[in-house]
Amino acid sequence: MSAIRLLVLGAVRLRGRAHGYQVRNDLESWGAHEWSNAKPGSIYHALKQMARQGLLHAHETAPSTAGGPPRTEYETTGEGTREYFALLRRAVSSHDAHTDVLSAGLGFVVDLPRREAVDLLRRRVEGLEEWRGGVVAHYAPEEGPGQAGHIGEIMDMWVHSAESDAAWTRSLIRRIEGGAYSFAGEGGDPYEGVLTGEEPEASPSG
Repeated sequence: MSAIRLLVLGAVRLRGRAHGYQVRNDLESWGAHEWSNAKPGSIYHALKQMARQGLLHAHETAPSTAGGPPRTEYETTGEGTREYFALLRRAVSSHDAHTDVLSAGLGFVVDLPRREAVDLLRRRVEGLEEWRGGVVAHYAPEEGPGQAGHIGEIMDMWVHSAESDAAWTRSLIRRIEGGAYSFAGEGGDPYEGVLTGEEPEASPSG
C-alpha cells in the first residue's frame, strides 16, 4: 500500500475541490514531504493517475486574472471516496503498515467515527501482539539476544519494536476514548488550524 494515494485522496477530499498547489501545500504543512514520498512530482503524478483511474474528477479552470497558466482542480468521485476510506481503514488497523502509511492514516483518522477509529486501532494492537508471539516462539527475550549470536539482535529488535508500537497505540486509544480530538459526526471542524491558506494568483500549474 502506498501512502501517496491515501494522502492525495484525503487532501483533495478535505477541501472538496482542490488544485495541485493546494494539495502540495497542505501535505507539506504536515511535513509529509519528510516522512513519505509526497514530493511535488509524486503529488502531481498521483493526481493525474487517479483522475485517469476514475478516483478523481478533473475540472479544467480558466487562467488566473494575474496571467498565470490554466490549472486543473480535482474532486473525489464516488469510487474515489470508497477507495479513500478503504485505504484509511487499512492504514490505521494494519500492524505491519509502513510508518509513512500509518502516518497518513493518522492524519485522516478523524474522518472516521470515534468508535470505529478505536476498534481499528485495537485490531492493530492485536496484530502486533500476534506478531510478537510469532517471534518469541523461536526466541526467549528474557535470555537476551546473545542466545542466538548476533542474529538474536534482529529478533530482539522485532520484539522491542512490537512492544513499543503496541504501547504507543494503546496510549492513543486511551486519548481518543478520553475525548481527544473531534471525529466524524461529532460536529465542529476536525481539521481546524491544519489547512494552509490559498495560493498566490500566479501559481504553478497542476
